[in-house]
Amino acid sequence: MLSREDNEMLVRVGPGSGMGEFFRLFWIPFLLSKDLVADGRARRVRLLGEDLVAFRATDDTIGLLDHACAHRGAPLAFARNEECGLRCVYHGWKFDIAGRVTDMPAEPERSRFKDNVRLKAYPCRERNGVVWTYMGPEKDSLPPLPNFEWNLVSPEQVHLSLRVQECNWLQALEGDIDSAHAAFLHGRIDQQGRMKRMLYVRDRRPTFDVMRQEFGLSIAARRVLEDGRIYWRVNQFVLPFYTLTPPQSSFPELTGHAWVPIDDENTLVLMFSYHPNEPLYDKTRRLFEEGYKGRESGHPSHGALREDAASRPYAGYWTRFTRENDFKLDYESQRTTWFSGIPGLWVQDAACQSGLGPIYDRTRERLGVSDSGIVMARRVLLEAAKAYRQHGRVPATVSNPDLSMVRAVSLQLTPQESWSGPGGRQHMTAELGKGFGYTP
Repeated sequence: MLSREDNEMLVRVGPGSGMGEFFRLFWIPFLLSKDLVADGRARRVRLLGEDLVAFRATDDTIGLLDHACAHRGAPLAFARNEECGLRCVYHGWKFDIAGRVTDMPAEPERSRFKDNVRLKAYPCRERNGVVWTYMGPEKDSLPPLPNFEWNLVSPEQVHLSLRVQECNWLQALEGDIDSAHAAFLHGRIDQQGRMKRMLYVRDRRPTFDVMRQEFGLSIAARRVLEDGRIYWRVNQFVLPFYTLTPPQSSFPELTGHAWVPIDDENTLVLMFSYHPNEPLYDKTRRLFEEGYKGRESGHPSHGALREDAASRPYAGYWTRFTRENDFKLDYESQRTTWFSGIPGLWVQDAACQSGLGPIYDRTRERLGVSDSGIVMARRVLLEAAKAYRQHGRVPATVSNPDLSMVRAVSLQLTPQESWSGPGGRQHMTAELGKGFGYTP
């Protein structure tokens, strides 16, 4: 159970907040490259409580600017994207990707006024289909992009998706480091389907081993198999808001999420699924994009996303599954087939994470031993955010991009072997071109 004070610190992400300033130390993924077209319409974006617009300039560079013109506050979402800048439609002021004013057509020709005006702008980088921004204090010496394996493999090996989840970022993240829920929330009650055959479903009382790492946290769930061997599923939590989920024998790919705070009450969910050294199966990619028999996979299907007005930040990434429609729970399905009755993996998670509202009062929780990973993740976050705010200490993951080269694993070991020993460690270390090294 968290104190009210600690809960407030964890969930508030706006400018000046403890967690918000901590997040601003890191590069933040916030769009897919395909969302921005050179000289195309600017997109409304909201990050860490700030309203912004993103655009791709004529020369293919990307800008992320304050949403309001520095002149008289006209919306730059209406701006003309032309000749390497955004031109406000109100009085014609033009801004480049650095927020500099390059033209003030209504001002005297010899005026130096434009030299003294600067719009808030954040630097952007693009890598392998993902657009990143840095909103932090370093202006002249930016930290390196993190070397996540999913953002470094070739495009045919990875599938990426975005959706908005209508709850606080931490509520969303915590579901992904909780290994105890899968056998229930994602399970079936009939005798069909792969879920019944998965190893982690056979033992529904795992024990947990949680280990601090330089990158964040490893949460290992231990289950005993029928032959006496130990089945270890090790989830990874990478600062500041990444989770990595182990592979399964039926779905041999690595998956994970970036739980990017839009504001205190909404989260941008970037999901990645990838194979470390082979292309993804076409069938797998179709399952992600189309769902299966009306049910969602780990990624939002095309049909799950709403056609929102362009006036909304992240228009096109809000989903049809909401608190207002009970995430489309089918009670007959719950009685006869699926434990939850909620149609698909990510929808099931979202319903439990956000079904009671955008920010849950964690002082009401009653946590057990199966929640040890969640308890430790909160502690790691609070300590890191307070260390930065009070002493200026910056996590090693900010300056060392290779700390993010880590994998979640699902290992079968003898009782004498340790998941954290040399045998397990070699599989948890990511390396481009290296296969799993074991059979998931």
